[in-house]
Amino acid sequence: MARVIIGVDPHKRSATIEVINERERTLAQGRFGTDRDGYQAMLAAGRKYADRQWAVEGCKGIGRHVAQRLVADGETVVDVPAKLSARARVFSTGQGRKTDPVDAHSVAVVVLRTSGLQQVTVEDTSLDDLAGEPDGQISAVLTAEIDEQSQPASARPATAMTPASAPTDTAVHNPVVATWPSTHS
Repeated sequence: MARVIIGVDPHKRSATIEVINERERTLAQGRFGTDRDGYQAMLAAGRKYADRQWAVEGCKGIGRHVAQRLVADGETVVDVPAKLSARARVFSTGQGRKTDPVDAHSVAVVVLRTSGLQQVTVEDTSLDDLAGEPDGQISAVLTAEIDEQSQPASARPATAMTPASAPTDTAVHNPVVATWPSTHS
């Protein structure tokens, strides 16, 4: 069987994949949850192809949780920067419209057309420590990490947004609400 690329468009709670061959022909596609069962189904769908390579968009960001799980399971994964997949999407559709299947396809196409993409390696020793643990434990750790990363800045503790040079007295951190003179007298 010829080499296939499995493009992954990751999200916090789901991942869309598209499997393409070296001629960019779509062989399979699907949308999977990032919970244990969804991840196992996605992995099984990919493992139907012997000579495979996973391509995950944004392995240092939102794609980290999926990429690290795949690598921990012995899969070959490359990181596709979002800018490259966006360019591929614009050139392939002519308009750059974003849908999950189009994004997954674009991620896979980037691997076929680009050399020198970074291969993902296990970056966190906690994954090595969890290798013998049930998938749910690995999933819980990665989900907690991605939940923390994906919080809006306004939801993070104030100390996380305070510059290092700022005083640490909490009274100083409380915002002062300015009152403006009323223009209606």
